[in-house]
Amino acid sequence: MISLSFFDQVRRLSACETMGSATTICSDKTGTLTLNQMTVVEAYVGEKNVAVASNADSLSCTVNSLLVEGIAQNSTGSVYEPEDGGAIEITGSPTEKAILGWGVELKMRFDEVTSKSSIIHASPFNSEKKRGGVAVRVGDSDVRVHWKGAAEIILDLCTSWIDSSGAKHEMTPHVEKFKKQIYPKGPALSIYLKEVPNEEERDNWSLPDNDLILLAIVGMKDPCCPGVKDAVLLCTNAGVKVRMVTGDNLQTAKAIALECGILSENERADDFIIEGKVFRALPDEQKEQAAEKIKVMARSSPNDKLQLVKALKKRGHVVAVTGDGTNDAPALHEADIGLAMGIQGTEVAKESSHIIILDDNFASVVKVVRWGRPVYANIQKFIQFQLTVNVAALIINVVAAVSSVNVPLNAVQLLWVNLLMDTLGALALATEPPTDSLMKRAPVGRREPLITNIMWRNLVIQALFQVAVLLTLNFDGRSLLQLNNYPMTKANKIKNTFIFNPVVLCQLSTFKLPAVLPCGFGIGDEQLTSMTRDHNYSALQDYGGVKGFANLLKTNIDKGITGDDADLVSRRNAFGSNTYPHKKGKCFWDIKEGWYDGGSIAFAVFLVIVVTG
Repeated sequence: MISLSFFDQVRRLSACETMGSATTICSDKTGTLTLNQMTVVEAYVGEKNVAVASNADSLSCTVNSLLVEGIAQNSTGSVYEPEDGGAIEITGSPTEKAILGWGVELKMRFDEVTSKSSIIHASPFNSEKKRGGVAVRVGDSDVRVHWKGAAEIILDLCTSWIDSSGAKHEMTPHVEKFKKQIYPKGPALSIYLKEVPNEEERDNWSLPDNDLILLAIVGMKDPCCPGVKDAVLLCTNAGVKVRMVTGDNLQTAKAIALECGILSENERADDFIIEGKVFRALPDEQKEQAAEKIKVMARSSPNDKLQLVKALKKRGHVVAVTGDGTNDAPALHEADIGLAMGIQGTEVAKESSHIIILDDNFASVVKVVRWGRPVYANIQKFIQFQLTVNVAALIINVVAAVSSVNVPLNAVQLLWVNLLMDTLGALALATEPPTDSLMKRAPVGRREPLITNIMWRNLVIQALFQVAVLLTLNFDGRSLLQLNNYPMTKANKIKNTFIFNPVVLCQLSTFKLPAVLPCGFGIGDEQLTSMTRDHNYSALQDYGGVKGFANLLKTNIDKGITGDDADLVSRRNAFGSNTYPHKKGKCFWDIKEGWYDGGSIAFAVFLVIVVTG
């Protein structure tokens, strides 16, 4: 393993280069985009808001007893109250700690509550069912069942509710009111109650999950990590689309995505947000089309994340995925780059990943992208440099050998040039650090050629320049160096020695040739051509729609291009001339055009005459 930066640990070195070419990142919400520090912001018992402890005094003794019993018993956490009156310690998951902390504010004595009843059966929280419950025996005969889970799922299982005074009401007329309570800002959680009075019914019995009584709805918020919005914006400017995959409900996912900058105010349509069960039910072809547009997937399961990754890869994306659970291992393994969380991540997730994010922060994921970008760019620079050096040396030696049988560069000199270029040149080009300009380019993607048109142009121009200089010195070097009075053997040695110096000096100019021309715009010529050729409208949305795309091209939607002549020259250099190519005329010797298109009748007549003659 190596450390890419202070908060990133690379398990597979090739993932660094691949991350620089990533076109999309499928990120978890909890602990990656958010701090994973839950706090209770809303709590309702019936229609009474009891988020503030002072409001809880209005609850009846029966309701308060049921509430703290459900909080204490239906929990995987615990509360420790020091005897000396010190600070109370709460352990458990962030969700459990938030609920237990709220219970402490309601004057819950954890040890006392748990000693009054005993758990006789438990159904652990399940990521598929989104709920968990326990059955507790109170006294000798009474059995109560407490359920806790996703609010909208539990609400569908309830047929009645209890108000703050303990009175029981039918659920039907109040469903819409409770649904509004489910969606405060941030995640929501509900606690439910079921009574099972008869002991003979408990022999072969599983926890009932129907005909429940609604006891309370609790809303929690997990604040976004500091700097995550700037990190998402940096990814967007770099052409990397960030998608959030979460198990939270749809409204909570929307709120967090807006806060993190994954969604903008004009992107709240259903095309960008989908639930896992809806995505799961789509046919494969529609699933790929939907995956292209999705920015937020709510109520998703680990298998939904895996299907999303597969669909994106089929669309040609280079996919990076974050995950921390054992169930995330298939998606981490399937992705081009698997990013496991170092703090919350399980060992199974880490073993299936390529890179480990040690601080569980999305900003560190962006650092991996930033450090991955120069790897590919440096490889292109090195290839361009090596091809130029070898092509020039090959041409000069071949031409000289064929024309005069006098090779200007002997084997030792060629070996020295290659040794110098392969070591010092490779070190100089391969160790260039990342720059801000790299994060303003679109990602390379899967189908882009390693040697671009700009690289071919640089290679040909530089090679021709070097060949012209060296051939001039080779064939006219004696006159230019005023060696006509020297003996032929000595003159050739001096000339060939002199030629070796320009060979080395000419290579220095290739260090400054860019492998990709920095056009000064937020999109390159190849990305623009690919987007228009493939009618990739989702890519247009990634750049911020028509308005955002116009900003990248530095143009005005209403007035068009308003720059001066220098601006037009820079645009022509970046994107070519905005004119149609001249139509190629029909040629007599163009066999394909003449024969297949019937454009050259003279050719057909000439062919008939030759055959018959």
